[in-house]
Amino acid sequence: MSGERAQPPPVLECRNVVRAFGGLKALKGISLQIEAGEIFGLVGPNGSGKTTLVNAVTGFYPPQQGCVLYRGGDITGMKPHRVARLGIARTFQNLALFRGMSVLDNILMGRHIHMRPSALATLFYWWWAQRDEVAQRRHVEEIVDFLQLESVRDEPIDVVPLGLQKRVELARALAAQPRFLILDEPMAGMNQEEKEYMARFILDVREAHGTTILLIEHHMDVVSSICDRVAVLSYGELIAEGRPKAVLSDPGVIAAYLGTTERHAA
Repeated sequence: MSGERAQPPPVLECRNVVRAFGGLKALKGISLQIEAGEIFGLVGPNGSGKTTLVNAVTGFYPPQQGCVLYRGGDITGMKPHRVARLGIARTFQNLALFRGMSVLDNILMGRHIHMRPSALATLFYWWWAQRDEVAQRRHVEEIVDFLQLESVRDEPIDVVPLGLQKRVELARALAAQPRFLILDEPMAGMNQEEKEYMARFILDVREAHGTTILLIEHHMDVVSSICDRVAVLSYGELIAEGRPKAVLSDPGVIAAYLGTTERHAA
């Protein structure tokens, strides 16, 4: 009997994932693995299939072929709310915040998977449900402090600048206490200073909570500075994978970004 300890499975494993929309094959047999504690970058030109892959993982558009494993368990085709309960949270390429609500209440919405409403809790609100609500708000306040959102915590989300709105969406995702966090272009539309803040917060999330992170991003300076490994998609195909410096200097990756071939939508 060997004394070696068994290696834990990857946090995420995609095996030959295929997804088509009509006649357009958005993902053409994507296979990749993300290990525990990694910040894994997923990059590629617009329309290369990055968000489609995330939607396949999180259950919005399940794979038509292949499978998705989370910590060794098959989650292929699982409904999004069940995926979320496993400890997977995501932000969206286009902001999905609740207009007309405050920053604090938007973040509190991220706690919904940890809330267990019931008729009995409602009946005894002042003793039972209120105690739960206080606990949820205490956790949210910790995230507000962590992401330095104190100055806007009570502001309507509509009047908060874009860079801070992106931080609020990250805060809402963190409110779910994810073990695996998917960030879909969290720095889109940010200036250099805002990008540096967001990059620092992403590193802090990993350090403070041990969270594994999948980062979809167009800013190559960010990808090369904070990602452990990176994969590049082009036309729904995986064209390179490895350490950022090596991947981003790959001739095929450079050609894809320069648009030397006709681009497909995905």
